Amino acid sequence: MYNKAAEKMKKNMWLGLAAFFFLGCDTQKGTFLNTVESQNDINTSINKFISALEAHKLSLFGTIDHAKNAKNAGMRLKPEVVVIFGDPKTGTLLMQCNPSIGLDLPLRMLFTTDYHGKTMLTYTNPEYWSLKHNIKDTKCLDIITKVNIVMQTLAEEAAKKQEIAQ
Repeated sequence: MYNKAAEKMKKNMWLGLAAFFFLGCDTQKGTFLNTVESQNDINTSINKFISALEAHKLSLFGTIDHAKNAKNAGMRLKPEVVVIFGDPKTGTLLMQCNPSIGLDLPLRMLFTTDYHGKTMLTYTNPEYWSLKHNIKDTKCLDIITKVNIVMQTLAEEAAKKQEIAQ
């Protein structure tokens, strides 16, 4: 009886490994990452994003130009910039929900360009924080939902086609 169970488990294990081998790993972006395709080049997208931050009365804390840093290290990287921003009051309220959320604050938006020149804006969906940081309080969940809406709005504003003044 033991041999039959062991053989069945061994067979199922091999079938699982074979399926993994033939199907491969999913290389799509994670469920908790939101991406918006921009209708602008990367610099225009970043400038529009920074203008949107000002319009929404959010603080710009800095930028990280990964391509520039790669170049300084003697390496190449297609354009990739992280814009760091937020609202200290909202951030403080979230950290009062669970201090570990400070690992995900301030907020960040990633601007990348692929080899065809297409610019993408990517950010972590703030609703992921409720899982990552075990947030269950309804007041805190409401704040997270509002932050998610703001992130989507900012990304869409930056991605919208730049109007050319005549």
